[in-house]
Formats: sequence, C-alpha cells, structure tokens
Amino acid sequence: MDADKPLCGRDPQSTYVELAVEIFSMLADATRVRIVLALRDGELSVNSLAEEVDKSSAAVSQHLAKLRLARIVSTRQEGTRVFYRLANEHASRLVSDAIFQAEHALTSSPAHHQAQTPLAVG
Repeated sequence: MDADKPLCGRDPQSTYVELAVEIFSMLADATRVRIVLALRDGELSVNSLAEEVDKSSAAVSQHLAKLRLARIVSTRQEGTRVFYRLANEHASRLVSDAIFQAEHALTSSPAHHQAQTPLAVG
C-alpha cells in the first residue's frame, strides 16, 4: 500500500491545503500585498511601511498584526520602535508569482520574461 510513502505537502490530499487557502485569503488584500513587496529587501518600521504603501500608520499596523498572526511577518524591537520583516522567503515568492501571473493575464509578452528584465523573486 502507501503506508511507507510520505505525504508531500503539495499532494492534493495534503493536510496543508486548508492552511494554504488561509494564506491566500490573508494575502487577498492589496495593502497586504504591497507590504510584502515593500519588505522584500529587509525590515522596515510601521511608519516607513506606511509611507511606502501610501496608507496611514494605523491602517498598516492593523494589516501587520494580521500578517504577524499568519506568521508571514515577524518583528524585532529596538527601544520603542518595532521593525517588521518577512518571516521567510516564501511569502515574497508567492506574491511575486501572483504579480507575474497578473502580467500574463494582461499581456502576451510579460516583463518578467523579457531578457533585459532580471527575475527578482526574493
């Protein structure tokens, strides 16, 4: 039988499927996607992120709290300031792939396939 075959996380019967759906749901918000994109190059404070995504600090803070609960971002405290960073490279890849898929939906020659455009995933 299949008792000795380990269940891959990408198998249709994987127990991770429902959690993956929750992660997609968490990222189904333009501000949260912009936050993930802004954090690709390193950690930022709430105020820096708010400026980067053109939202209020209060709104960004609420989104960050949700992303933190989903373990998409993590924090580092320095005095009274809190800095946010991506918890791992997968959220950045996931968002980048979604952007690339959106490019495919809009054009027959997406920028990420053109030789002069470097493929920036992380």
